[in-house]
Amino acid sequence: MSDPSAVFARETSTRPSRASLRTAVVWDVLKDALDRRAEATGKDSLDVLDTGGGSGNFAVPVARLGHRVTVVDPSPNALFALERRTAEAGVADLVTGVQGDIRGLFDVVERGGYDAVLCHGVLEYVDDPAEGVANAVAALRPEGALSLLAAGLGGAVLARALAGHFNEARHALGDPDGRWGDHDPVPRRFTAEQLTGLVAGAGLEVGAVHGVRIFADLVPGVLVDTEPGALEALLKLEEAAAELASFHAVATQLHVLGEKHA
Repeated sequence: MSDPSAVFARETSTRPSRASLRTAVVWDVLKDALDRRAEATGKDSLDVLDTGGGSGNFAVPVARLGHRVTVVDPSPNALFALERRTAEAGVADLVTGVQGDIRGLFDVVERGGYDAVLCHGVLEYVDDPAEGVANAVAALRPEGALSLLAAGLGGAVLARALAGHFNEARHALGDPDGRWGDHDPVPRRFTAEQLTGLVAGAGLEVGAVHGVRIFADLVPGVLVDTEPGALEALLKLEEAAAELASFHAVATQLHVLGEKHA
């Protein structure tokens, strides 16, 4: 995830950074969902839960919008970094860090107490993804929204093939967890159909599906960094392709927005 200044690049009309290629699409969808939720409830400040939120890459920008954010993360070091980052950003009064994980979520947070839940980069590492999504949904208030971001299978297969690791690419295609081998650092990857199935199975309506980092991880960095206007053009390409189902199959990450109805 990116630095908050990168996430806010489009909001502040500054030149985007390479990191913004990884977050701009997700941020746009999330911000729109929060804006709609705030308008529907008539509340200026929503209660947002960020599971696995780490050092606040999304929590800080969300807090800058005026919302209250609770970050649940198992790492004390990440929570320490979160505390420092929120202080530097001037939003320490809006962000609370709590040590825990999504499996034992209701040991540390209130059930049904949040207008929106972020579950980014979590399902890859839990023993039971369906249980993780169910817990995230149970934390939502009626009409709440779930922002789900997870590693995509197709992007990993494509990346291994382009790197010349053809056997690993083929292995990932047939592996139940989408792993390319014993040394793969990611325990589990998903297809768009698997993620939307988890969201729908937990009782949410699937509001939007986006591919993330469709091209960003494949384009040589030297091209983006040295060619005038290349970064901006690549960002626009990412945004244009993100909603197209034909590109979901090759995205490095997949983002699903689920909406809860009373």
